[in-house]
Amino acid sequence: MNKFQPTFKSVKTHEVPDWYHDAKLGIFIHWGLFSVPAFAPTGKGENLKILEKEGWKAYYAHNPYAEWYINTMKIPGSPTQKYHIETYGEDFSYEDFAPLFNEASTKWNPEEWAKLFKKVGAKYVVLVSKHMDGFLLWRSKHPHPKKENYHSNRDIVGELTEAVKARDMKMGLYYCSGLDFTFNDIIIQDALDEFTNTPNTKDYIDLMESHWRELINLYKPSIIWNDVGYPRDANSAELFAYFYNKISDGVVNDRWMQVSKFLSKFANTKIGRKIICWYVKRLFLTEGMVTQNPPHCDFSTQEYSTYSNIMEQKWEANRGIGTSFGYNKAEKAEDHFSVEELIRFFVDIVSKNGNLLLNLGPKADGTIPDIQLNRVLGLGKWLETNGQAIFRTRPWIRAEGITTEGIGVRFSQTADSLFVFLLDTSNESTITIKSLKLNSDTKISWLGYDESINWNQNGENLTIYIPKNLKESPVYTLKITPKPALNQ
Repeated sequence: MNKFQPTFKSVKTHEVPDWYHDAKLGIFIHWGLFSVPAFAPTGKGENLKILEKEGWKAYYAHNPYAEWYINTMKIPGSPTQKYHIETYGEDFSYEDFAPLFNEASTKWNPEEWAKLFKKVGAKYVVLVSKHMDGFLLWRSKHPHPKKENYHSNRDIVGELTEAVKARDMKMGLYYCSGLDFTFNDIIIQDALDEFTNTPNTKDYIDLMESHWRELINLYKPSIIWNDVGYPRDANSAELFAYFYNKISDGVVNDRWMQVSKFLSKFANTKIGRKIICWYVKRLFLTEGMVTQNPPHCDFSTQEYSTYSNIMEQKWEANRGIGTSFGYNKAEKAEDHFSVEELIRFFVDIVSKNGNLLLNLGPKADGTIPDIQLNRVLGLGKWLETNGQAIFRTRPWIRAEGITTEGIGVRFSQTADSLFVFLLDTSNESTITIKSLKLNSDTKISWLGYDESINWNQNGENLTIYIPKNLKESPVYTLKITPKPALNQ
């Protein structure tokens, strides 16, 4: 008998498995037809400035996500449309990228990817199996009813799944249910367009549900990662139950919202469009891209942002190393996270009960750009020394602290030890952490430095002596055993 029934009451009893709490680091892969043109407007944070000053139409016309190429190329006067016409000509359709991608992807080696992900310390991988362009990265038994051979020639999903699982990492699959331009050929130019144009026809729902079940049955993913929403007349609780009954320790994300008939009707009124677009704009600018009240999820998703406090519910930050998920050859070095920024961002997320799903956007032939390689290898190198303070840990009673020198502090814990992350170091011989009181028998060590170190308790503050030979690092980690009392 199946443990989970196709109701939200039943699937909400599913508990987040320990492996997902322990994992902390996943790799996101956006690879597909959009990797051939590989273009989007650039500028770190410019898209939000454009949204604030010029509104939604300008925001979508300057969308920095290269994987949105199919939409942005159709917006009159957009930089992407200009690029497309100048590079490929007015008569070159988006679908014409399919044979170019299939030819380029013959050079791809899934083993090299899996070796890299393992080397940098990732515990799971999430691959985009279908984005909003409708192109599949596996040879489905349920092909597109309107487009012949609209899929990759290689079983990219299967090949990568095998390589990832062989190295004892979990595999997850992304599928965009909320948008498919091959079923709803529109131009999205504001937030309302994006969330109220999910195809809701029987033929789309049947195909989408068949794809989800096929992905679960064939590849047995540990994560199903949906995007943009779910058709109103589809039964997501039924899919969740099907997944959990097949993969007992599987997890699902939060982007399964279904727009009601009432909201769709209200959105089509002049005042409704104005109110909703204003509200979503405010959310984007203040909280980031956050799903509001999903019907069910094991973890919530924060896109290019984090939280200021420890979150009770498990969550996952997802972002590219640059400003795009799909490879964007127009991005410059300054559009990317530095190694230091990446590590500090990661530590902050872990301290607040989050995982980081870090995106890599390969070129059409599967090559991962050098600037992305540099960043993930830098993170992996740091984890070689500091990983015990990251993996299999839990948040402490508080996430953030500060030193008397103004250096940011973050925390994590295991059953026996407290880990203290210093987001910089002092040029002095000591550093003092505010409001951290230890027992007299406590031992403190720097990770990567063999000997215990001297420390003094100055009232409520903890002063630590810095070794002269401490190696430079983006984040320094202290291991404190035993943990301080819980009345901090």
